[in-house]
Amino acid sequence: MTLILIVDDSPTEVHVMKQALERHGYQTAAAGDGAEAIRKAKEMKPDLIFMDVVMPGVNGFQATRKLASDPDTKSIPVIMVTSKDQETDRIWGMRQGAIDYLVKPVSMEKLIEKAQAALAG
Repeated sequence: MTLILIVDDSPTEVHVMKQALERHGYQTAAAGDGAEAIRKAKEMKPDLIFMDVVMPGVNGFQATRKLASDPDTKSIPVIMVTSKDQETDRIWGMRQGAIDYLVKPVSMEKLIEKAQAALAG
């Protein structure tokens, strides 16, 4: 079964994304910050990560950079899902190793569409 790691410090965002993804047959796990995301990515080896940017401690940009540079996790695609809507943020996110960048609020249709595209390779 396909495992998607949702990284967000908002329990509401996690809940909404979890429900949408699970309804489409995906298994999900969650992390509340970047440090936990890195730990869980190494342990669980998810097939895809949805990464928030603004979080306490290790932010999403830092976590994505770390995941992308680690041989154990660099093959896991990361899609940023954030309220940071500036073009410079999007460019920076992609430079850190993200394969896509979504600005909140994200429709669940868009979330599923992006998950399917990322998992299809």
